[in-house]
Amino acid sequence: MKPARFDYQRAESAAEACEALAELGGDARVLAGGQSLVPMLNMRLAQPRLLVDISRIEALQKIERSGGRLLVGAGARQAALLSHDGLAEAAPLLAAALPWVGHAQTRARGTVCGSLAHADPSAELPTCLLALQGAVRLRSSRRHRELPAEAFLAGLMSTAREDDELVEAAAFPLRRAGEGQAFREFGRRHGDFAIVGAAAVVSAQRIRLAVGGVADRPMARDWPALEGSALDDALNAFAWELGARDDLHASARLRRDLVRALGREAIEEARRCRA
Repeated sequence: MKPARFDYQRAESAAEACEALAELGGDARVLAGGQSLVPMLNMRLAQPRLLVDISRIEALQKIERSGGRLLVGAGARQAALLSHDGLAEAAPLLAAALPWVGHAQTRARGTVCGSLAHADPSAELPTCLLALQGAVRLRSSRRHRELPAEAFLAGLMSTAREDDELVEAAAFPLRRAGEGQAFREFGRRHGDFAIVGAAAVVSAQRIRLAVGGVADRPMARDWPALEGSALDDALNAFAWELGARDDLHASARLRRDLVRALGREAIEEARRCRA
């Protein structure tokens, strides 16, 4: 199939992009990398009147550290973040998860914020943002605001972004001293969307586990430093709380089993990586 007709505007600044969104609202869509949007256009799942291209706005391509967080602009490619200097030390969860995001070819074009805005429940980056308790910065002609991951990720391919808002950047907290981070995923093939993905952040006092691919959006739980059967019980309860269902990719039982197994693997690796 081919997309329905639309107008195209290459924005020269974030302000110009916001002006276009303010004028057309839900009839406009933002193009950054296009790895999620273009297939939706081709299948006519998205039929905007206007496509606003932000891919050449240099100010939105920055990746920088500020205030204990890694700020990733809306135009920053997934490959650029993966090759960012010191990523494995500063944000090991992202360094572990990014190789699972699509393939080298799609990471070369796909953007970090584009994946967050698409909000596929199986995608790795929304799961990591939730595990790290990160946030998304939104900008419009009316205001700037920042939403925590739990508020931004609203449901199945749905976010709290309003029609006139641009996802300007994502903020990922940097690893704290004494904290370990790890990622595990199971899919039919490497590069496919996860059947289940698990992201763990562990300190001496706390375990935080986020799971994607089961519910309509990534979900997270916080526990004290559980061990042994107590951790097994917590993982089992979490697996059931996610409300897994049978579909053509996997059974509900398999997904629950994967939550238990991958969750424990990610937690144990995160414990080993604490520094």
